[in-house]
Formats: sequence, structure tokens, C-alpha cells
Amino acid sequence: MHVLVVDDNAAVRDALELMFVVNDVEVRVAASPAEAVRQVQAGGVGVVVQDMNFRPGATSGEEGRALFAELRRLDPDLRVVLLTAWANLAMAVDLMRQGADDYVEKPWDDQLLVGRVRQLLLERQAGAAADGLQDADLAGLVWASPQMQRVVRLALRVAPSTASVLITGPSGVGKERLAEVLHANSGRAGPLVAVDCGAIPATLLEGELFGAERGAYTGADRARLGHFRQADGGSLFLDEIGNLSAEGQAALLRVLETGRVRPLGADAEVGVDVRVLAATNVDLLGAVQAGGFREDLYYRLAVVEVAVPPLQERPQDVDALADHFLASHGLSAEALEGTARRALREQPWGGNARELRNAIERAVLTRTSERIGVADLGLAPPAPELGGPEAERIRAALREANGVVSKAAEALGLSRQALYRRMARLGLSLERRVR
Repeated sequence: MHVLVVDDNAAVRDALELMFVVNDVEVRVAASPAEAVRQVQAGGVGVVVQDMNFRPGATSGEEGRALFAELRRLDPDLRVVLLTAWANLAMAVDLMRQGADDYVEKPWDDQLLVGRVRQLLLERQAGAAADGLQDADLAGLVWASPQMQRVVRLALRVAPSTASVLITGPSGVGKERLAEVLHANSGRAGPLVAVDCGAIPATLLEGELFGAERGAYTGADRARLGHFRQADGGSLFLDEIGNLSAEGQAALLRVLETGRVRPLGADAEVGVDVRVLAATNVDLLGAVQAGGFREDLYYRLAVVEVAVPPLQERPQDVDALADHFLASHGLSAEALEGTARRALREQPWGGNARELRNAIERAVLTRTSERIGVADLGLAPPAPELGGPEAERIRAALREANGVVSKAAEALGLSRQALYRRMARLGLSLERRVR
């Protein structure tokens, strides 16, 4: 979640945006109430810092009151901080009685405002994570992003059913952990049994899945239950289902259709009560179209499909996971330097949460001081230098853009926030000229 600054004064917007960026608070800006409403409707806003007047010469604060009412109507859990001058102080106090979280008089104190907004963001994120999930068993799953919030809510909605679930997503995103959430909230008394389909040779697959009688094959000196019967009354998690051989696909389809397995060497089938959860990191529907996976089996497995997005698409989870991995080593979030945290957010994380966990663990073991820095993580520093004398290039771009940060950032090929970070690092201030 991020903070949204709403002010019609460009200088105030720029100053607040720079303040939040420098202090590693994710921020967006809006120049009008209508733009603020659109951004809140789009989602992801945790805290709004809003002005009280939006017309030249206006002093009544009525526009600010109307905006506050509309934003809270759109999102009753939204945290709101009011920016007020002395003339609007009484109205700000009145709005606090109606649910505003705080007010800040202009000119504001940077550190006090940043601290208050951080606290409100944490409260909002904690409330969002807990909303409707208080009684759920989340199996240690960690997240902070709205994307994962939607994934978890979908999983919890379908968990009590008997429907097969196909969990999709790249390697390392936590598909098995999500399967644990599905099973933990299913109400099924039996165990969760996990099977890596890619690790079982095709010649041994039926014995591993369905079991075997003693003497069914060379070396079978005792009877084997097989994974389906081990999971009786519970759930069977078939990981990397896309690696299943054609023979394995046919055998699995028969079990899903009949609810019965025949152990190798047995004369009769055995009924099993198993809820199947499958996972894949490949495009299984594409494999169906290419003839590499059975279409009928696909639709048996994907009664419900839950897609877990890659970590690169949910940067808010990088911080939450990093803190979780630090805690597993007995360290607090403060053990990670600010530059190192920013460097973590800028990584593509092709290996997703698994790669992030390994990076944190390696840094904990090899760090050279109490706090973990960029070098300990083996990462490049955040916000790499532009080619040539960077400060002068930024000054020139700002001059050409008449101090309009968005135009200067576009000319430099950067985002507004990336430009603000570089300006802060180089000690550059924003000077707006009037032409």
C-alpha cells in the first residue's frame, strides 16, 4: 500500500513527494479531488494526505470536507491525514471527530509527518491482512501486497469444498505453502501428502501413487500404501504436474473419475477419499493445445485455478518477506540497511521468494558488521549512476522542464520517484522558474 498526496499546489506536492521518497515511503500524488477519487478507486492507497482547499483563493475548507467524505465512502478503512492552515483548524478538528486520523498544520515537520504516515500505513496493512482472516490458518504464509491478499482470499473461499485446485505460478513463489493453506482450512481430518511428480521415474509412478502388493515387482519385499492411500481422508498435493508422463496422466485421470485406486499386484480396487491439489510452473493449457497434456485431465485438475503472481509484480511483499526471513534468524527489520532494502526492491527476483530467502540467509551468515548492507547481499547499489556527470544532467533536465519533475524524469528515462531519489542522493534541490 502507498500514501497518496492530494494538493493543487505543485510546489507542495513536489515537496511532500520528495520527502516521502527520501524516507522510503511509497507515494503517489494527485492535483485535484477528482484525480484523488480515481486513484483510490484504482486501489492500493493506504493513507491519504490531503489539503483542505482546491481553488485559488479558497479558504473555507468545504472542498476538503467533501473530498474526505467521498474518500471514506469509497474506502471506510482508508487512513486520512489533513493538511491545514490556521483558518481551517476548527474544521480539521471536526473531521477528526468524524473519523480523520490526524491533521498537520502548514508548514509541517518532515519527520513527524513521515513517522505518523508510516504508523498509519502499518496499521492499515495489518488491518487488511487480518480482515476476514482472523480465524484462518495461514500456514505461515507471509505477504503485504493486495495481489497476494486476493490470492489468499480466493484460496480460503474454495478451501472447504472438495473441488480439485490447480495452483499456477513460477518456481519459488510459494505454491506448496498455498496448498498448505488450502488443506489447513479444508476441514479434512486426514494428512496433506506432497508429491513431486517430476522426481518419480515413469516406471515407478503407479507404485508410488497407488501402492503395490508384496512381490508385485522385483524388490517389492513388503506392501506399499502409495501416496493416494496415505492421503486418504486428506489432501494430495501433486507438484510439477506438468512433468507427468502420458501413462501417468491416464492413470491419474482414472482415479479422479472413479475415486478408486488399484495397487500393483492387487486383484481389486480400493476406494479413497482424497482431495487433489496440483501445481505447475508451466502453461498447462498451452501444453494441452500442443498435445503434451491431456485436455480431460486438465479440466479435472483445474476446477478452480489459483494463480500466484511472481514476486517482481508485488514489490510490497519483498519487504515483508525480507523481514520474515530476518526474523527466522533472530534479527529485526532494523538489521537491514536502508540502501540494502531499496536494492532488494529493485531486483527482478527471477527465483522469487526462494531466491530472496537464500540471499538473506547468505547475507546473515557472511555479513561483516551488525547491519546487512548492499555488499553483503551481493547486489548492485540502488539507483545506478547515469552516464556522464549525473548531477549536471539532472540540473539541465530540470532547467529544460522549468522544474516540472515529471517532464525532467521522462527526458532522463526515469520515473518521478527514481529522479527524486537521485536528487536526494546528490543533494540537489528543486527550483521552479516562471517563464
